[in-house]
Amino acid sequence: MHVGVDEAGKGPVLGPMVAAAVRADSNALPEGIADSKRLSPERRAELAAKLRERDDVEVGVAFVEPETIDDPETDMNLLTVRAQVEAAAEVAVDADELVCDAGDVSESRFGRRVREGIAEAGVSVEVHAQHRADDEHAIVGAASIVAKVERDRRVEALAAEYGEVGSGYPSDGTTRKFLREYVREHGILPDCARKSWSTCADLMAAHEQSSLGDF
Repeated sequence: MHVGVDEAGKGPVLGPMVAAAVRADSNALPEGIADSKRLSPERRAELAAKLRERDDVEVGVAFVEPETIDDPETDMNLLTVRAQVEAAAEVAVDADELVCDAGDVSESRFGRRVREGIAEAGVSVEVHAQHRADDEHAIVGAASIVAKVERDRRVEALAAEYGEVGSGYPSDGTTRKFLREYVREHGILPDCARKSWSTCADLMAAHEQSSLGDF
């Protein structure tokens, strides 16, 4: 059986990174599967629901929270491996063929680390790691859709808690405005922020040097 693995939310300054694994035969996947970035939020949510509804499709999900991302003893490459391993280990069984979107410049190194991680979980699988695998393999595209939908749900939950937070990416003006106003009001960063990200570090440095009146 094939297992596709991908992650969403590696680069945002807010919220978790999410990895997802989908185990299925290729003919069990709904029509329209593609790299999640090519699909509208509504279409992603529809496809993710269809995947979860099917008895012949298994889905695993893993979350990496901001406090873990901020841990100085780790890095995003290692965390991406761990997240993909955790998601894949929920659904993979011995002799499965796993295809993952490589989260490292070296596809072979990333694939080896994922294979070793799953082996430590007691499952022996064949692993193929490839850049842009979500574009070339429908099973990985399915995983990318699940991961993105779960990531979007977490961002929606943040908006319900804090108010408008935008997409969570540093390039998003709404996200930057939220962080500036939160720090201006509270003097600290919100728990949902990745405090080690330069966006947050620069903001706190500015706050320490002024009242943020110029920001």
